[in-house]
Amino acid sequence: MYFSAIIHKEEEIYVAECPEVGTVSQGLTIDEAVENLKEATELYLEEFPLESKSKTYLTSFELENA
Repeated sequence: MYFSAIIHKEEEIYVAECPEVGTVSQGLTIDEAVENLKEATELYLEEFPLESKSKTYLTSFELENA
């Protein structure tokens, strides 16, 4: 199964979130944050399996006055 990772930096760490499942993790590097997110997502899905395989769509939008 493939999942998405949304990553942003907060001070000295990278925070990674999987929007399909709702899991979040962190790391000192992007690779570490994604690896930790993968582990957190696997553990979460062991306890709470996905009921359906719905697709998540990612898009972007622009704010004119931001």
